[in-house]
Amino acid sequence: MTTPIRPHRETPVRAALRGARANLGPGLVLQVFAVALVIAYYGHAEAREWFDRVAALREQIGVVFPMITTAVFGAIIPSLYLCALPSTRQEQSARKIVALTLFWAVKGAEVDLLYRMLAALVGADNGITTIATKAFLDQFIYCPIWAVPSCWAMYAWVEAGLRWRPVWQDIRTAGWYGRSVLPVLISNLGVWLPAVALIYALPTGLQLPMQNLVLCFYTLLLATLERRRRAVAAQE
Repeated sequence: MTTPIRPHRETPVRAALRGARANLGPGLVLQVFAVALVIAYYGHAEAREWFDRVAALREQIGVVFPMITTAVFGAIIPSLYLCALPSTRQEQSARKIVALTLFWAVKGAEVDLLYRMLAALVGADNGITTIATKAFLDQFIYCPIWAVPSCWAMYAWVEAGLRWRPVWQDIRTAGWYGRSVLPVLISNLGVWLPAVALIYALPTGLQLPMQNLVLCFYTLLLATLERRRRAVAAQE
């Protein structure tokens, strides 16, 4: 899973390198966070019991669980955070928050289905081969073909004031994928490739809750960096 950025006139390689540099700090912090969660599950009995309760709740509620949790962690919490910041408050609106909430609710069901399909096709164990295969299929098949393009389209639509015409015009322009999607895909690999490896190290029932936490943490880190970048730009 990724966080889209706006289209740029710079070359895809330069855009990707710029994004990778921007994501380096948040990525390292995020990896420490994800590693801590995995260690807590396998090394701390009380933490494992709590995680197992979450997994059991997912099985009881069904698909509604990933839809609600992903909407909360992917849209609602980040939106509330951005609304609380004076530098980003004016860019938030009820329509934007509702649109992103519905989008991430659907994504939650989609990602949960992906994790369950991979468990059925590849295996549900946490062996190195199983984790590596799942991470490869996730980051190099699912993301470039569907996850990143769909996320880019959604956020481009939101940034265009919920108007599809500018988005469709961008897509119809030659070189759209390399210009708008590829930089996002490349720049986020350094963050999400290690993250999904850690996600697939957990039991299937806990993979989506782990992804939700990583997604929320990553979004908040990027929002904080954006706020700092604007503050510096305003002083120049």
